[in-house]
Amino acid sequence: MNDRAAENAKAWGRLFKAMLPFADAATTELPLRRLLRLSLFQISVGMATVLLTGTLNRVMITELGVPAWIVALMVALPLVFAPLRALIGFKSDTHASVLGLRRLPYIWFGSLMQYGGLAIMPFSLLLLSGDVSGTSIYGTLTCAVAFLLVGAGLHTTQTAGLALATDLADEDTRPRVVALLYVMLLVGMLISAVAIGLLLADFSHQRLIQVIQGAAVVSLILNLVALWRQEARQPALTDPEKERPVFKEAWAAFMDGGRPARLLIAVGLGAAAFAMQDILLEPYGGEVLGLSVGGTTLLTAIWAFGALIGFGLAGRGLTRGHDAHRLAAYGMVIGVFAFAFVVLSDPLGSAWIFRLGTMLIGLGGGLFAVGTLTAVMELGEAGGAGIALGAWGAVQATAAGIAMALGGGLRDLVGAMADAGQLGTALQGPAVGYQAVYHIEIALLFAAIVAIGPLARHAGSGQERARGKFGLTEFPG
Repeated sequence: MNDRAAENAKAWGRLFKAMLPFADAATTELPLRRLLRLSLFQISVGMATVLLTGTLNRVMITELGVPAWIVALMVALPLVFAPLRALIGFKSDTHASVLGLRRLPYIWFGSLMQYGGLAIMPFSLLLLSGDVSGTSIYGTLTCAVAFLLVGAGLHTTQTAGLALATDLADEDTRPRVVALLYVMLLVGMLISAVAIGLLLADFSHQRLIQVIQGAAVVSLILNLVALWRQEARQPALTDPEKERPVFKEAWAAFMDGGRPARLLIAVGLGAAAFAMQDILLEPYGGEVLGLSVGGTTLLTAIWAFGALIGFGLAGRGLTRGHDAHRLAAYGMVIGVFAFAFVVLSDPLGSAWIFRLGTMLIGLGGGLFAVGTLTAVMELGEAGGAGIALGAWGAVQATAAGIAMALGGGLRDLVGAMADAGQLGTALQGPAVGYQAVYHIEIALLFAAIVAIGPLARHAGSGQERARGKFGLTEFPG
């Protein structure tokens, strides 16, 4: 009986590894159990992301009556710290400490900032909405502080956590380890979206406070479990007397050759294209298609499910030797069709086409994220994982934040012009402002394809090109 139980356990283990993208990243030195425990910090990041870009923007716009441009500004505020991710990664690479720890201090203080921001956020939202006594300036200031704290915590925790993962992994499995952590980010978003959607099905201000503060406590616990005994002490690396490079010199060495600059331009354009609709997707579902709060929150779960499929396909492609730049480009092409479906959902009056477009946005974004992340990791020098991941995260997050802020403003501007009849009788109704943003995102995706084209052409000039597969090199220009 014991032998049969052992065989069953092995069979379940093989099935789990087959279903989980990048599960082959585990090694003897970094077993899957330890790797999955480390990935809990990504679960907390995913939960906070769902609250910021999913639930809260819908609640603030629809239930609390906050103008969309203020919501866009607040949701984009956490991205103020995004340009510092490269510096945070570099500092964790060269951290001086008598304790011999480089990454854990950054993860810990990032977790505290994330907890503090989530703890005060619900009360600041009520002040901002004007439903309680107090001036609007206090609500705006406290809400800005809350979002800034969450943003600083997210970026610090994620940058240092990803760098720690690359330290623990060997050179061969390092890209798959980092990609596995992004799979867990999507898992966290998927679980959190379903849970928060169910908890807020019967919406009230008191329930909103309970959900957000509960998320603050859960995020702190998850991060504590994730970092427990993960990093070995290395006094030689953190010796305060050790000579350390200057950030300017390290950055110049990383950018040498021109290829990183082109790749980061493609990352910025693609990230902006996929993120401009982040705060508009759920309000679009509620205002244009009439979906409930729970129904629009579940859109994040649908998006995360599509992204998980994209991560799985990317993992399979990378395992078979496909070029990372081409995988990213395929994600951009899928994104073009995804936004086309979202645009068509209004004239067709179909919530299901809208949901299909949402899933394809996740699928394309997943391929794009894994492809560009793997390509950037290939540029990182030994021991410089922090600056490589920080550069990718800084460009990606900054572009996404600017795009989200512009998306909300454009939606309000174009919507107001349509309501005033300045765009003609054919362009009227609540969907016009949203659809203007979706069309801009399609244009940005085409620009990102042009930017990454030469990199894919260079990487695909060998065996894969000889097989005659259609890829980015077949696009003009």
